[in-house]
Amino acid sequence: MTETWNPTDAGILRLPSGRLVRGRGLRRPLPAGATPTYGVYLLGKQPPEVPWESHWLRWPDFRLPSDRTEARKILGDAWERAAAMERVEVACGGGRGRTGTALACLAVLDGVEPGQAVDFVRRHYDKHAVETPWQRRYVGRFPA
Repeated sequence: MTETWNPTDAGILRLPSGRLVRGRGLRRPLPAGATPTYGVYLLGKQPPEVPWESHWLRWPDFRLPSDRTEARKILGDAWERAAAMERVEVACGGGRGRTGTALACLAVLDGVEPGQAVDFVRRHYDKHAVETPWQRRYVGRFPA
């Protein structure tokens, strides 16, 4: 078992169950401190290589995941890994739209009502998270 994230570090979202997940923007430098043990990268093109285990979910900017079944599987896996105290990171280019949407989906998996998940992430991660109406609708229909 690895040590989890420091809950006060930048970008850390504490889900209601206590799971900690880090959201970030890949256009910014890697934050100081612990590195992820698992990353989910939400990009329209393949992300750069990282020295930890990672998964690429094809997700163009300002859009939705290209494969929603695959998205549910990958986000479910990330949620499970966070429960196992792994340092899970979810990231897109800017760290708000796609990352916020994915974090809201993790909140749904964690028991937050789908209609409240975007507000939860905006309160506890980034007030600008989830940038488009279709991203908000996607969260509202995300299968727990």
